[in-house]
Amino acid sequence: MLKILGGIFDKNKVENKIKELENISQKENFWKDQKLVRKTVKQKKIFEEILNTYKRSFNDISDLRELFNIAIKENDEETINDCNNKIEEIQKTLRNCEKICFLSGDNDDLNIYLEIHAGAGGTESQDWADMLRRMYIKWFDKKKYKYEIISEHKGDEAGIKSSILKVDGDYLYGLMRSESGVHRLVRISPFDSGARRHTSFASVWVYPVVDDDIDIKVDEKDLRIDTYRSSGAGGQHVNTTDSAVRITHLPTKIVVQCQNERSQHKNKETCYKMLKARLYEHEIQKREEQNQKNLDSKTDIGWGHQIRSYILQPYQLVKDLRNKKESTNPSSVLDGNIDEFIEEGIKNK
Repeated sequence: MLKILGGIFDKNKVENKIKELENISQKENFWKDQKLVRKTVKQKKIFEEILNTYKRSFNDISDLRELFNIAIKENDEETINDCNNKIEEIQKTLRNCEKICFLSGDNDDLNIYLEIHAGAGGTESQDWADMLRRMYIKWFDKKKYKYEIISEHKGDEAGIKSSILKVDGDYLYGLMRSESGVHRLVRISPFDSGARRHTSFASVWVYPVVDDDIDIKVDEKDLRIDTYRSSGAGGQHVNTTDSAVRITHLPTKIVVQCQNERSQHKNKETCYKMLKARLYEHEIQKREEQNQKNLDSKTDIGWGHQIRSYILQPYQLVKDLRNKKESTNPSSVLDGNIDEFIEEGIKNK
């Protein structure tokens, strides 16, 4: 049973990491560096939680083993069933602990911005982008994560051309960063009178909401700021004033936009926060030597760049092309049951 953590959990390594962090906290002038303090305290808490969960689970299993053996000898079916139920609870706890083992990076606990863009193909791709947004929102609801729509552009006939959400929740960036890329849908089109099979593409882009203590320099001369009329919900007022804001960072070609507030000032403030987040993510990618791969994935929303395929016709299959994770129930996946793909993405990030 304890093999659930096999390959990623080493008790001695975790204990050594906690000691290492304790030694850092005991150094002279440690408390003067608040950024280092927050990072060290956060990491120590994570590793202590992992170690304590392991110890509790180990003790619980030892106790259960004795109780289970007695129940077998006495043919006590009720106690045997209780033991099996308790084992399932421990396994669930260990699986959650396993996730935390993978989510101990510096940025994994940050909140996120989630961008979805329809690829080429008009209504088909715009409807697919809307389906993807619904899938993620269903997952957020199941996890009780809070989200708000920052910006959205409706499709010409159906769906959305693009949507940007801000999402708050534990370890969100660590959980969702592997969702970034092109997602491909194959289905019989509901918009085709000939009931032909169509392939549609949409891109998903996940980047972290940066903490206030992360210093990102933005030079005004590197920015182009545009205002335009909001096309989203919000009443008559937003459709008659140029309250929406778009900021382009010229050196990196990063574009952010916000239209959810009636105040142009508030939308501009949100754009600056999003831009800092995008620039921070840009630097993370460069350090990890993955920048070009991710930019290609975002720029070309089409064949050869997809990370996951959702096939509804002629057979039922969702397949991640990076780690080969599959599901033969795409309806369930599109209803927000994506934990198995999220978890596989964590292990292979």
